Amino acid sequence: MVLNSWRDGLRRVFAAPAVIAGVFVVTLLAALPLALSLRAALQDHLGASLMAGDAADAVNYDWWQEFASQASGLGSTFTPSVIGFATTLDSISGLLDARALIGPIAAAIAVYVCAWIFLSGGILDRYARQRRIGAHGFFAASGTFFFRFLRLGIVAGAIYGFLFIYVHEWLFTKWYVNATRDLAVEHTAFYWRLLMYGIFGSLLAITTTVFDYAKVRAVVEDRHSMIGALVAASRFLVRNPGRVAALYAANAAAFLAVVAVWALVAPGAGRAGLSMWAGAIASQAYVAARLLVKLQFLASATALFQRSLAHAGYAAAPAVVRAEPPIVETLSGPAEAGRYR
Repeated sequence: MVLNSWRDGLRRVFAAPAVIAGVFVVTLLAALPLALSLRAALQDHLGASLMAGDAADAVNYDWWQEFASQASGLGSTFTPSVIGFATTLDSISGLLDARALIGPIAAAIAVYVCAWIFLSGGILDRYARQRRIGAHGFFAASGTFFFRFLRLGIVAGAIYGFLFIYVHEWLFTKWYVNATRDLAVEHTAFYWRLLMYGIFGSLLAITTTVFDYAKVRAVVEDRHSMIGALVAASRFLVRNPGRVAALYAANAAAFLAVVAVWALVAPGAGRAGLSMWAGAIASQAYVAARLLVKLQFLASATALFQRSLAHAGYAAAPAVVRAEPPIVETLSGPAEAGRYR
């Protein structure tokens, strides 16, 4: 069932190309203000100097150090870690180390999360029904579940906050320090560090899985109570731990495969011209692949839940039927207008 659910989820993702394109555009729009702001900071610092040409043609380390020494805010993030695969490693490290975000990036992430909260209802509704629902049906489902998922997001935010503020500190500031205080072998301390990362990452994965299945149950069964959806999702995970874990492992393997390919093909700093555009295209292809994996997590979880309860394709909420334009009802009357649906 797990393999079939994974394949079914992949089929559902590719059967809805508009969803893929939509989330890709939303991701670009969320990052665009940050890119434009950083571009303006770089332009102000370089101006029309000779260094501008050198920086465009190749990496000018001396200028980079000069810029970094006086940069603040978003400009302080313009470090060598923004190049190629280093960006991925830096993002993973920042998550596991609970690194604080600067204001502009935190604001952009908050906007992006709100956009995903809004879109999630339509995405899951589309995947649950396994048929076209049109833009009207998609956004109607998104609007229907937005405030429900917003309430769920408040609960999720509280739990994630507890994990990052208290559990992370306990693992890395107390347990790790106490375990490695008297160690004389460096690689043993490294293994302890990996163990802390493993525990913290597992807690994040379990929490994310519970809330993902809560969203699935809320959409598929048209649940209004998000506490009820959380309880139902937890009950589903307790009754099907092997299936849920195996499906999560399959999706995690797909994510690691995408990251591995990116590690092999990620471009360096490059130069102005063809290599710059090739690097930009490769980077956007990686973003698209990451989004596909994220959608696959949602679609395969929906497929597994529907298959486990023997109602594949079932969604409790009625499909949204778009009303006729007012002009049609005005000219022909409500009864006649129904004939054109």
